[in-house]
Amino acid sequence: MRRILVTGANKGIGLAIAKAILAEEDDTFVLLGSRDRERGDSAVNGILAHRPEWSERLMSIELDVSRDGSVMRAARTVAESFGSSGCLYGVVNNAGVGNHAKTLEEVLEVNTAGVRRVCEAFLPQLDPARGRIVVVTSASGPSFVAQCSANMQRFFLDPHTDWYALTLLMQECIAIDGDERAFAECGLANGDAYGLSKACANTYMQHLAMQHPELRINACTPGFIATDLTRHYAANSGKSAAELGMKPPEEGARAPLFLLFGELEGNGRYYGSDAKRSPMDRYRSPGSPAYTGP
Repeated sequence: MRRILVTGANKGIGLAIAKAILAEEDDTFVLLGSRDRERGDSAVNGILAHRPEWSERLMSIELDVSRDGSVMRAARTVAESFGSSGCLYGVVNNAGVGNHAKTLEEVLEVNTAGVRRVCEAFLPQLDPARGRIVVVTSASGPSFVAQCSANMQRFFLDPHTDWYALTLLMQECIAIDGDERAFAECGLANGDAYGLSKACANTYMQHLAMQHPELRINACTPGFIATDLTRHYAANSGKSAAELGMKPPEEGARAPLFLLFGELEGNGRYYGSDAKRSPMDRYRSPGSPAYTGP
């Protein structure tokens, strides 16, 4: 069995990813991560109500990506259940939050630091011969970088930009949160917490891939999907999600599944929602030619 951990999988895109893995790949086992155990169990029960034959291939695991203790307990649970080394085929870092009712620090804690917590905790358990890590980010990341200064663009695109450098940047941004002028002086586009968090997550992914060339580590955007994270756009506009061009969660699983199971060229790359390679410093529309640059 190829065991795959999916964070934030009790609803939305994460739940759609978990279902798609089980439906499309018969030799898979999904660890459905949820920050709340009851919600995770409820999601598992909901899946099994429709597909009881998946009962031997699915389990809920409590995992709050914003808390060190929760992530480490989840890693111990997996190790105790399946072995401490090489027991996982893949990790899908899907858990995330938006700007809505969140501070910059809270958004970075989940969307960027949360990715690192999960990767560092579960790296020892990944199969060294075929292990894969998928980081679900957003087109907001490249769009944010596109508006930064040339120096900051080089910072985000450099695979040698390590976690220490990213931490210093994030701490500086937290200190000037709310001061648009200070952000501009730093060469940053603006104080968009979500865009910044996803740009930093892409940069971390790229550096991690350089450190672990034996694995397949890549990032992608799921697209403009109707979830709890995006529905406020529709509510504020007075239009439906469909009228705004939002797609159902199932559509958001396309790129993550390709990065889990597809034939990949290279490593440390970012892909669009159409599962085509995309640049990390500008937006590429789905359906347009794939990016072929460095």
